Amino acid sequence: MSINPVNANRIQSAIAFASQRTGVDFDYLMGQAKVESGLNATAKAGSSSATGLFQFIDSSWLAIVKKHGAEHGLGWAADAIGPGNRVADPATRRAILNLRNDPATASLMAASHASDNAQALSASLGRNATGTDLYMAHFLGLGGATKFLSAMQTNPGASGAALFPGAARANHGIFYAADGSARSLQDIYSRFASKLGDGADSVSETRNANLSFAAQALALDGDATVVTGANESASDALAWANSTLGRLGGKDGAQARASLLRPTPDTARLAYMMLARLGA
Repeated sequence: MSINPVNANRIQSAIAFASQRTGVDFDYLMGQAKVESGLNATAKAGSSSATGLFQFIDSSWLAIVKKHGAEHGLGWAADAIGPGNRVADPATRRAILNLRNDPATASLMAASHASDNAQALSASLGRNATGTDLYMAHFLGLGGATKFLSAMQTNPGASGAALFPGAARANHGIFYAADGSARSLQDIYSRFASKLGDGADSVSETRNANLSFAAQALALDGDATVVTGANESASDALAWANSTLGRLGGKDGAQARASLLRPTPDTARLAYMMLARLGA
């Protein structure tokens, strides 16, 4: 599935900020959003109340906003959610639920929720939680994920549908193969791991394509005049730009790439140089 560059950059920016703020892995969050909604910030499930980038159902969203809203500037929303995650005013309830369609808010809530789940799962399993573990918690809830992962550790070939009959009825394609046979716990887990990896890989391809375009734009015309504004020659400025693009695209450039998605002096300088090279 191709990703619209404008939408992808907006969503990447939102998720990068949420990742940096909470410490949750950027690629995991991107993979989760890709699996859940195909990076469609206004996606709506046909069979449940699941909505938005991360497909939170109403009750889960209200619980997460109640717990984490205030720390992310949504004190008004958190305060409005009472016992049992009820909201007295219908209009306020709708406004809170509609926040699921905002990539920035959805990403912050998803990352905060994943952080909570990571701590709980790590304590329960006696090891660091993986991205797939976190997705199982998103899919089955923390209690369900703990049950699933513990059972898989002792009997990976056990039927997932037998252990989670309600979830299997609602998600037939996940718990059953095309021939109708029940998938094992290990099969279900491995399929989720593959989907998350594919989601993260497709996002990385988009990001690297953007960096490649930037490099090509800078190299279009070696004789073009670049006004650097820093008392340096055009060739020195171009060398700096290519070095910066190389750093952003490198193995250890995740944090730098996340920063690339927000305006900074360096990104503004890169943008200016690209426009100058293109004759804009």
